[in-house]
Amino acid sequence: QVQLVESGGGLVQPGGSLRLSCAASGLTFSNYVMSWYRQAPGKERELVASINTYGSTNYEDSVKGRFTISRDNAKKTLYLQMNSLKPDDTAVYYCNAKFVVDRYWGQGTQVTVSS
Repeated sequence: QVQLVESGGGLVQPGGSLRLSCAASGLTFSNYVMSWYRQAPGKERELVASINTYGSTNYEDSVKGRFTISRDNAKKTLYLQMNSLKPDDTAVYYCNAKFVVDRYWGQGTQVTVSS
């Protein structure tokens, strides 16, 4: 049974930082393209960042230079370091694993950026 468990969300002031983690189990983690998505209230879920099996990364334009995605294949864990957070970053953040037709989601972790 595949499980993706996110952690690290919370309330932070504008300009602050958070580090999200996604612990994976039940899959060969190193084979999967891993991504972070987010969904704000009233908006569609959007791709924030992804990292492929070679370590190449892609970012949504609004987070470039502020967020860093990384993975530790030995620990089967995905990370998202978020710096210089803005109120517009407020959303539920989801971990996603993709390999060919297989696709899995975590339950999400809430990030709230507010003073």
